[in-house]
Amino acid sequence: MMRRYASKFINWHLGLKNFSFSMVGCEAESYYASRNRKCQGFFSGHLNGSLPKAYATYCAKLPEDPQSTNLASDMLIDSFGRMHTYLRISLTERCNLRCQYCMPAEGVELTPSPQLLSQDEIVHLANLFVSSGVDKIRLTGGEPTIRKDIEDICLQLSNLKGLKTLAMTTNGITLARKLPKLKECGLTSVNISLDTLVPAKFEFLTRRKGHERVMDSINAAIDCGYNPVKVNCVVMRGFNDDEICDFVELTHNKPINVRFIEFMPFDGNVWNVKKLVPYMEMLHRVRKQFPGLKRLQDHPADTAKNFRIDGHLGMVSFITSMTEHFCAGCNRLRLLADGNFKVCLFGPSEVSLRDPLREGAEEHELREIIGAAVCNL
Repeated sequence: MMRRYASKFINWHLGLKNFSFSMVGCEAESYYASRNRKCQGFFSGHLNGSLPKAYATYCAKLPEDPQSTNLASDMLIDSFGRMHTYLRISLTERCNLRCQYCMPAEGVELTPSPQLLSQDEIVHLANLFVSSGVDKIRLTGGEPTIRKDIEDICLQLSNLKGLKTLAMTTNGITLARKLPKLKECGLTSVNISLDTLVPAKFEFLTRRKGHERVMDSINAAIDCGYNPVKVNCVVMRGFNDDEICDFVELTHNKPINVRFIEFMPFDGNVWNVKKLVPYMEMLHRVRKQFPGLKRLQDHPADTAKNFRIDGHLGMVSFITSMTEHFCAGCNRLRLLADGNFKVCLFGPSEVSLRDPLREGAEEHELREIIGAAVCNL
């Protein structure tokens, strides 16, 4: 049955034909080389051996004993030796806001509902990843809370054996009233997006009202015992960069982790470098007003640089997507609402898991498709 999906592999593969790095100074180079040979062997059997060279300029630390990796989790190891244990699942393409840096005022063309993953399909695929070594799932969108079966999805995912963290990233518009039930259903972590503390600016940026509801959701998350409550703030010069220290103040008496995110280019967000406020500039502003700012020890797979301020209950973090890349430690995979599997957020390549699933592919065949995609990164 594997040959039935060969065309999908080929299309996915050709999307990376111009993608190349050069390997420098990796202590585990011999293991990466063996992984590349294994990948080439897989593709030579199914794709006539057409595999582009892919090398890394730097790489994440491998487990001390690579041989201990079992066959199931081996599908989650890429050609750089990174073990991908974090799956982001988009539950919907729909959103109840129209943030100017995210989508046009009229919205975007949506995938027809029959082509989106059902609840059972989401859980089926999630179980495949968790049983192979994924221990963290984050639910995203669109806006995940507008999905009517969100509680049932959380309940089923939280019961997957081996899953340690079930998180959600949300705009907070409808979260406050749903959060108690979501916590009962196993939601263990919450990220709430909020780019301004000024209601008028919120309405301008999102083209919708709702600032008060987002603030209510942050407080509701605290009341429900989430610690920390992560607040994601995309910083844009000339719009909200004057609020950086105001956001930091939120961490004084509440268990809030404010995460400042460098403005990133995506299709349609009218990105230009003048809007970017670099991490070092943000850090300087915070340190000037809060001299007690101290760097914390980050997890190797963290995308954020984490800090704590003396006397503050919460934390401050910076996500340096533009000025200091964190590709070397990346352990993330993405399953889109239409069932497409995406290994790299900034990469153009996707491979459908929905189609083979609906055509009756067995689990080992789905694992081969996933493993080939990850291996070719």
